[in-house]
Amino acid sequence: MAARPGAITNADSASGGGEEEGKHVKPFTPEKAKEIIMCLQQPAVFYNMVFDWPAQHWTAKHLSEVLHGKQIRFRMGTKSTDTAPQFETTCNYVEATLEEFLSWNSDQSSISGAFRDYDHSKFWAYADYKYFVSLFEDKTDIFQDVIWSDFGFPGRNGQESTLWIGSLGAHTPCHLDTYGCNLVFQVQGRKRWHLFPPEDTPFLYPTRIPYEESSVFSKINVVNPDLKRFPQFRKARRHMVTLSPGQVLFVPRHWWHYVESIDPVTVSINSWIELEEDHQTRVEEAITRMLVCALKTAENPHNTRAWLNPTELEETSHEINCHYLNGAISAFFNHYGTSEVVETQAQRTNREYTIKEELNMHSHMGVEQAGGHNLSSETVKQEAASPLGLDLVPVTPSSEEPSSERGGIFENDGEDFVSKNGKSFGKRQRMMSESENAVVEQIASDRTVAVSQTFVSTDDLLDCLVNPQVTRIVAQLLIQGRST
Repeated sequence: MAARPGAITNADSASGGGEEEGKHVKPFTPEKAKEIIMCLQQPAVFYNMVFDWPAQHWTAKHLSEVLHGKQIRFRMGTKSTDTAPQFETTCNYVEATLEEFLSWNSDQSSISGAFRDYDHSKFWAYADYKYFVSLFEDKTDIFQDVIWSDFGFPGRNGQESTLWIGSLGAHTPCHLDTYGCNLVFQVQGRKRWHLFPPEDTPFLYPTRIPYEESSVFSKINVVNPDLKRFPQFRKARRHMVTLSPGQVLFVPRHWWHYVESIDPVTVSINSWIELEEDHQTRVEEAITRMLVCALKTAENPHNTRAWLNPTELEETSHEINCHYLNGAISAFFNHYGTSEVVETQAQRTNREYTIKEELNMHSHMGVEQAGGHNLSSETVKQEAASPLGLDLVPVTPSSEEPSSERGGIFENDGEDFVSKNGKSFGKRQRMMSESENAVVEQIASDRTVAVSQTFVSTDDLLDCLVNPQVTRIVAQLLIQGRST
C-alpha cells in the first residue's frame, strides 16, 4: 500500500538523517505486527504504532464538527452499583447530535432536547458500535485516517472500523466475541478493560440471552458480582489494563471483556480481524440462532424485544435459519480441503508456541497491577523488558478484588457473514478439566437461590443447549457427518 503524502514510514525514519527522525521509527514492521497478532494468545498493548495516524486527533469535539447536525443513537445507562448487568435490552436510547451530547456531558443545568430526561449525575451515555460506513457515508475520504495496514493488514482502514464515544461510566457488559480478534485504538480519554481468558468461560456463566449474533454475554456484573448466586466466578482470572490515548490493545480470540469509560469523554476506534477459525464458528452461530429463535419465538411470539438485542434487526424464521445453517456448512467445505485443515492448524500452532513462550518468560509485566495503579508507558518501559521490544506490553492477571468487596467506579471516581449488523468475519486449546466440571456446577448453583428457581425456564434450557462448548461439539458433529 502506498504511503500517505507526508507520512513518515519505517524506511524514511531509519534512513533519514539524525536523531530527530529516529524518534519516529515504529517499533514493529507491519509484517512483524501481524505475526504477533495472528499468534499471540494473551492480550497486549502496542505503543508508538499510531503516532502518525490522522485519527489520533479525533476528539469528540472534532467529530462533532465533522458530523455537524448528524443524529446518532446513544445508549443510556444508570450510574449504579447493582449486581445485575446492564444489558442493552434494559437500557433506554436517545437520538441526538454530538453537540447535544457534549453540552449534556458538560453538566449544563438547563439542557433541553434529547437528553433532557437524563440527569447527568445519574446517567451515562454511549454511542457504541458506530460503523464508519454508516456514520461517514457521505465522507468516505475520512476512512483513510485509520491505517490498520500498519499492523499488517493492507487496505484495512476506517471502512472496516467501528467508533465508540462515551461519558464517564459508559460500558459494555461482559461478553466474548465469537468471531475474530480485536484491535482497539484509544483516541481520547481512558478506558479500563477487565479481561478473562477463554478457559474461564464456565466461571463467567455464559448466556445467549439477550441474543446477538457473534456475542456471548456473561450473567455477571464483573465489577460488582453477586458471588452468592455465582460462586464459580471466584475462580475467574481477571486481567486489567487501563488503555490511554495513543495506545492500541490487542484482544485475542474468545477473551471475555468488560470495558468502562473512566474519563468524562472517551473515544475509541476498533477493528475486528477475521481468523481462520471463523469458518467453523459460523456453523456454531447458525446452530445457536436456530435454537434461540425457535424456542424464544414459540415461548412468546409477540415480545421479541425482551430477548433480542437491539443490534439485531429482527428474529428470523425457521426456514431462513435452516438456509443460514446450510450455507455456513457449505461455506466451510468450500473453504477447506480435508488435509488442508490439519496442515493449516499445525503451522499456526508452531507459530503460536514460539511467541507465546517468549512472552510467558516475562509474564510478570503489566500495564496495570494490583491495587488499581495505572502505570505510565515510561514506567512500564523502565521496569520491564519484553523479548518483542519495549513497545508491546502483555496484560497480566490482576489480584484486585471484585468491586462488591472494594467499591465500584462511582464510589471511587464519582468504562463472509456480517455480525453485529456490520462486523465482518465469519482453535483455541481444549478447556481445562476443572473448567469442564464447573459447567455442571455453574448450572446447579444458578438454581439454588430460591425454591421458585427449581422451575426450568426456556432461558435455562437455552443456557445449556447453546453453551459455547455444546455448540462447538454440535458443529463438529455436523461437519463430520457431511464429510463422510
